[in-house]
Formats: sequence, structure tokens, C-alpha cells
Amino acid sequence: MKKVVLSTLLAVASTALVQNYAVAQQAVNTGSQPSGQQQITLPPEQVSAYNAAEGKTDPGQKAAALDAFLTQYPDTPVKKYVLADEMTAYSQVDPAKTLATADKLLQIEPNNLRALTMEVYFRKAAADPLPDAAAKEAGLDVAVPFAEKGLAVAASKPDGMEQAEYDQLKALAVPTFYSTLANDAYGKKDYATAITNFKKELASVPVEQTQTPVPFLVDTLQLAQAYMNSAPPDLVACSFYAARFVAYAPDQFKPAGQQYANYCYKKFHGQDMAEYDSKVVPAAKAGIEPPAGFSLTPAKKPADIAHDVVTSTPDLTTLAQEDREFILANGTKEDADKMFSALKGKTYKITDAVVIAAPSATQLQVAVSDDAQVNKTADVTVNLKALEAPAEPSSKAPAVVAKYKREKKEYDDKLAALTTATAVGSKVSFSGTYDSYVTTPTLMIIMNDGDVELPEAKKPAAHTAPVHKPAAGKR
Repeated sequence: MKKVVLSTLLAVASTALVQNYAVAQQAVNTGSQPSGQQQITLPPEQVSAYNAAEGKTDPGQKAAALDAFLTQYPDTPVKKYVLADEMTAYSQVDPAKTLATADKLLQIEPNNLRALTMEVYFRKAAADPLPDAAAKEAGLDVAVPFAEKGLAVAASKPDGMEQAEYDQLKALAVPTFYSTLANDAYGKKDYATAITNFKKELASVPVEQTQTPVPFLVDTLQLAQAYMNSAPPDLVACSFYAARFVAYAPDQFKPAGQQYANYCYKKFHGQDMAEYDSKVVPAAKAGIEPPAGFSLTPAKKPADIAHDVVTSTPDLTTLAQEDREFILANGTKEDADKMFSALKGKTYKITDAVVIAAPSATQLQVAVSDDAQVNKTADVTVNLKALEAPAEPSSKAPAVVAKYKREKKEYDDKLAALTTATAVGSKVSFSGTYDSYVTTPTLMIIMNDGDVELPEAKKPAAHTAPVHKPAAGKR
């Protein structure tokens, strides 16, 4: 199945994340009493410019003023704090300048959690909507090192950061880091790594957040697809996460998730949707992962289905041709042999077979079952009864010669009709006697004494004498 494009969902990503990245102001000693926070003494000539820049309320103007301050005073003792404020102000108006400022901040403070988060968030936000897979992957690749480092830094509270600020930043940053790693791995078809990180992402936030479209429901559907594409696929997990997406996604996106839910569920369980409605949907609504012991009843294996038919059918000769072939192809040797012993030596008429090949004038290879016809492969070989040409008469008597010519014409006409009827690609009906079968490399049934049903020859149109009408004006 093709991957669902969810760029529309991605496009509505909230800007609330960056708005919550307000840097805690560091107290700057400009002559006032100490406040208990970290104190930094600015040279007198910097105080006025610093206060003027920090006092601006418009994000764009504030960022530009802080940048100008650093241009004028590149070695100021508050450089990292000014860069942090500048980065936060730019995050509300200019992603490119946000990243450029984050780069500068990380050069002097490599473990700055806020800067690492900005790097990941904005690089991922730029890559996510790209329609070209290679370009998207390249964008995520650049974000991955920042995400990996961010997770390491976020594992413990950085020195100098208040606990409340750390908790708030970590709650926003960690799921973004995991989502980036997961999506990058998914693009590389590393589904095991993608699954691990998608699940960590969902587990890193309160359960109610996992019910919001971006990014959590988008990544929930990606998680379902990762399970589906794994080798071997985990179709039960795919069903669960696709159903969870459907449960909470906006209505216009539910069909996209439902096709994955249906595909994975039916592939594992079969066409009956009862367990999907009674088990999968309630469990998917209730939690972000399947409950302990969650399972579905697997569909019966073809051999089991064949065995059930063989043991429950009193007269196997009454089965339809499709069912006979299913048992011969999928049943155990015992069941297949039992099926064929009921057919061997018996003559059946088969209609609407498709000619796949005609190796000789007396043999056809035809597709009888629906699968064989769809795949254009032969599943029955028919050895035809040979047409016998009349022997040339030894007598030259007119009556004998006339009889020979009449029989020869009938033979030629039948041979021509047979050749036309059995052309490759034609549909034919024939009768034949079951003789043997093989199952490797695929099922092939051999029938002897084949007799193709030929269309009846058209009778010449009856001659009708023309009707002569009197000329106009005559009676």
C-alpha cells in the first residue's frame, strides 16, 4: 500500500511551542540591589543599550536591537543571555534567523537545551511538508544530531535552570526530539528504530496530548505504517495504532487511517470485522499502546480451510472447479489426494477457460480459476482428442471421390474452427477427463480426451425471390 500524504495536517502545526520558549531573564547588575539571581555586572557604556534592547515588546524589533547590541559589544559578559533572548524573539517572526542565532549560542554553550530544541523544531518543521522524499530526509538528517544531543542534555536539569523552567522545556522538547528521530528512521525504512522512537514520543506526553492532530496523531499513523512495513509485519499493532488515529483524528482525515486499519486487520484476521469493533476500537480509544495480553484471532490458514471443506463435504465431486483447485493447491497431501481421487477418471465440462498457450495441435494450457486468469498463468493442461483426416480413396469412382471431398471439407472446416477457437487469449469451453496433477512449482491439472466446444457453423441465408412492384402510374 502507498503511504498516506498528511502534509495538510502537518501544515496546521501550532506555533504555541515556540511561544513557550521565553528565556528566563538573568538579572543584570546595573547598580541596583542584588536580587538573589545570578548577577552580572555590565560596563556602564553597555547598560543603556542593553536596557533599551531588552525593553522592546515587538519580537522583530527586539531581536534586531539585541543583534545590534552584540554587533556593537561582541565580547559583552551577557552575550549568551542576549543570544538566548534574541533567538526567542526571532522564533516568533523568522525561523531562518532563529536557527542562525541558535547556531551562535551553541558555539559558546554547546549544551544549551533551549537552543538545541530550536534547532530541532525549526529544522523538522521545514522538512516535514516537503513533497520530495529525498529533500525531506536530508532536512531531517540535519536535525538528528541536535535531537540526539538534546535527549542527552534533557536527561538531567542543566545547572542554573530553575526546576519549573526545566520541566516546562523538557515537556516540549523531548517529544520533538523523539519525533524527529522516528521520522528520520522511517524515511530510511529503518522501521524498528522508527517504532522505538515513535512509542517513546507518545509516552513522553500526557495521554490527552496524544489525541491532538499535530504532531502526535500524525506520528501515531506513521507508527501504524511502520508496523505494517516491518519484516515480518506486526499487523495487530498496525491495526491498533491506525484505529487510534481514526478515533481522534479530524473527520476529513479518518478515511486515510481507516484504510490502514482495515488492511492490517483483515490481512491478519480475515474479512469478519467483529473483533475490530469489539476489541481493537475500544482498546485504541483507551490508551496509547495495546493493553497487556492484547491479541486478535488469526485467520485460518489455507490448509486448514481446505481440510474443513474436505471433511465437511460428503461428495467432493459436487464442489465447484474453484474449490477443487483451492484444495489441490493448498491442502495437505492427504487432503489433496483425497480430492483428486474423487475426480480421477471422471469427465467434466469446464466453461470460459482462457487459453494461455497451445504447445501443439493436440494440447492446450488454459487458465480456469479466477486467480490463474488474473495472473495469466495456466492451471490446467488439456490433451485433446486428435482430429483424424479422411484417407484418400483408392477408387476413382465419382461417388467415392465426392464423399471424400465432402469429408475432407468437413475436416478442414473443423480444423480451422478449432485453430481459431483455441488461439492464445481466447476463451474456450471444453470437456475432459481428470488424469493427474502436480503442485510444483504451481498447481497444474492434467486432463485427457479433451474436446473443445466449437461454435456452430453459420447456415447460409435463405434465398428470397425479389418482390417486383408495378411501375408508378400502372395498375
